[in-house]
Amino acid sequence: MMRLDHRCFMMSTGSASRISQQHFQMGLGFYSRTSHLSSFTVKPSSGLLVSHAHRVQQRMITSTGDFRLPVGCLQCKSPREIPFLSDSSSQQEDDLELHSEGLPSVRGGIVALGKFDALHIGHRELAIQASKIGPPFLLSFVGMAEVLGWESRAPIVAKCDRRRVLSSWASYCGGVVPGEFEVEFSTVRHLTPRQFIEKLSKEFGIRGLVAGQNYRFGYKAAGDASELVRLCKEYGLGAYIINSVMDKYQDSKNRGFVDSKERGQVSSTRVRYALAKGDMRYVSELLGRRHRLMLVFKDEEGFTYRKHSLSAPKTCLLNQPPSNNFYENCSLLVAGKTIGPCGVTIGTTQIHLESDNIDSCIPVISQDSSVLGIEFSDLRI
Repeated sequence: MMRLDHRCFMMSTGSASRISQQHFQMGLGFYSRTSHLSSFTVKPSSGLLVSHAHRVQQRMITSTGDFRLPVGCLQCKSPREIPFLSDSSSQQEDDLELHSEGLPSVRGGIVALGKFDALHIGHRELAIQASKIGPPFLLSFVGMAEVLGWESRAPIVAKCDRRRVLSSWASYCGGVVPGEFEVEFSTVRHLTPRQFIEKLSKEFGIRGLVAGQNYRFGYKAAGDASELVRLCKEYGLGAYIINSVMDKYQDSKNRGFVDSKERGQVSSTRVRYALAKGDMRYVSELLGRRHRLMLVFKDEEGFTYRKHSLSAPKTCLLNQPPSNNFYENCSLLVAGKTIGPCGVTIGTTQIHLESDNIDSCIPVISQDSSVLGIEFSDLRI
């Protein structure tokens, strides 16, 4: 019996949730027909720490909470126009407060708001702008599918692969790996825009917010970007609104994409559309990297091994695969390390791998509790 990497089963229900057309138009508005105010809780994702956190884990840093960014909004013609403030890395480091368990809190940080399912280039841009102002954090909501009654679906990025993706953003973010915090949607779904900003300011002690121009928030998505700026000014927070990163390939590649709520921006919906078409070059353009599919073997049932080939049920998949087809020039990875090239056939119920390196992978998967990764080429099929 194979041992499993249980970390890969810690899948975010938020990232696995179904984005309804109404909710997509609202951005990340909190939508509900009931009214009950609940407490605000945060779950720090393990391992996703800003790069300098290890240097301060040995001491508790106390923040007075009195320091705030200059109030205002930067309405950018281009996201790259947000300037660096004068804060040095050491100042940013001293503004972080650590929880008693050694994980960094969001206090003193700059929070990017969004639903970071795909971690695409639009999400990366939010992290870049946050890093120019202070320690960057992605604040997203989980448990939306259960609360809103959506059908769950596989995330675009496997939970166990998010750290790798965020770490790859460090080169864009001044050498800092964005932190990631998850907020249970059930605890904020009824908050008005004012209550939401008040929680972020008083309970989290953040220094500022970064959001896209189409971002909506609060009960029934009542707040928009201008409301966000107004409330942040009232609570002494910096508010930074950036233009959406547009899909520059939409005319040539999105002819079959029909969504009346779309404004042409890069989105998780577009990534899912590209995956459903099997257009891996388009997927790579939207993600800013090649798509990586993660597999873990829950048991040996349905698992077939032959020389240079491996078949497994699609129930082993931890994130969304491309459409049913054959994909060549892929890379096979074990424990995050590239083993060699492979060909992949995605079927209705099975995934089939062919590689001269399969033989060496089987003992590693069986004995070292490793997951198997497939990185898809962005070449045409």
